[in-house]
Amino acid sequence: MSQREWIEKDFYKELGVSSNASTDEINKAYRKLAKDNHPDANPGNAEAERRFKAVSEAKSVLIDPAKRKEYDEARRLFASGGFGQGGGGFSPSSGGFGGGGGGGQTFDVGDIFGQAGGGGDGGIGDIFGGLFNRGGTQQRPAGNRPRRGSDVETETTLGFREATQGVTVPLRLTSPSSCTTCHGSGAKPGTSPRVCPRCNGAGVVNRNQGAFGFSEPCDDCRGTGSIIDDPCQDCRGTGVQNRTRTITVRVPPGVSDGQKIRLAGQGEAGLRGAPSGDLYVTVRVRPDKVFGRNGDDLTVTVPVSYGELVLGATLSIPTLDGRVGVKVPPGTVDGRVLRVRGRGVPKKTGTAGDLMVTVKVAVPQKLDDPAIEALHAYLEAEKASGFDPRAGWAGA
Repeated sequence: MSQREWIEKDFYKELGVSSNASTDEINKAYRKLAKDNHPDANPGNAEAERRFKAVSEAKSVLIDPAKRKEYDEARRLFASGGFGQGGGGFSPSSGGFGGGGGGGQTFDVGDIFGQAGGGGDGGIGDIFGGLFNRGGTQQRPAGNRPRRGSDVETETTLGFREATQGVTVPLRLTSPSSCTTCHGSGAKPGTSPRVCPRCNGAGVVNRNQGAFGFSEPCDDCRGTGSIIDDPCQDCRGTGVQNRTRTITVRVPPGVSDGQKIRLAGQGEAGLRGAPSGDLYVTVRVRPDKVFGRNGDDLTVTVPVSYGELVLGATLSIPTLDGRVGVKVPPGTVDGRVLRVRGRGVPKKTGTAGDLMVTVKVAVPQKLDDPAIEALHAYLEAEKASGFDPRAGWAGA
């Protein structure tokens, strides 16, 4: 892909978001489109596969603040003819500078894109050099330099107790991976790519048109800087194949909802034998019917009777690994939180947080006659003892 083609891509349109979309909006749009067009859900559908690759490429640029800034600046400059010395602007669709200007001044597009030497900090070469050397998923690097594979993101959903105690889960991924036949070189086994004689491995050639000098991708090697005489039949010379693979991920104890786990070298394969990118797994945790979580502490609310709070009791409370007895002191008030140390969420240090037990009075909805009579007798005895639950309340 040429630099001009790269700039003409509208990544915002691919994802169906506005140019000022937030990171959350971009992620949400990508997840929906990736799910709808995933090769696993559309076997044999070439258009769905193309869309899947396109939205993945768009997301890889727009989700990275540095790449997105460079991409936006590049499109703004080209759309407005922002190189405008002498009144001539560059049009991505025409591939050159507009008329006007004068003085016979020469602009070398190779310099603009950082292919030629020179260029100070913060110049146009910096903008485009960063963008095109670190661009989208399918962008080929200038020259025959290897390029590290892009990072890949996926999600997995765990139960609450799996997340707190740790679990090993299999993940099935479909993504570009290093060709197993040529090991990423793109050449037929037993052969090697050779340096392109036309561009001497630079990947670009220079040509003059009147007063202007232009740099453009070499047609012989298609901008790669090398030529493969006998391409690998399995990957057609790219060194990369779309493969569905299953990897095993060890989720450590104590992972929280939304946390990301990095798996080095498990992302997209690098071009021409370069290292693979990383895989980032976002963990989603389903709520639990019994437990809640506050940092490294587990929380649980246990129903108790009024008598248990007044007289005291020992309650059997569930934990992550069995049950534990919790003593309720006599005279405990409703809503009090009792702490059980070391029975919470496991930490990286090998210790664990605490279990926070909240006692909550359960009021009976129906009582039989003996219970009602006993309760009336208790209320009379309570009043006789001088206890008033509303003493000092609201000015009473």
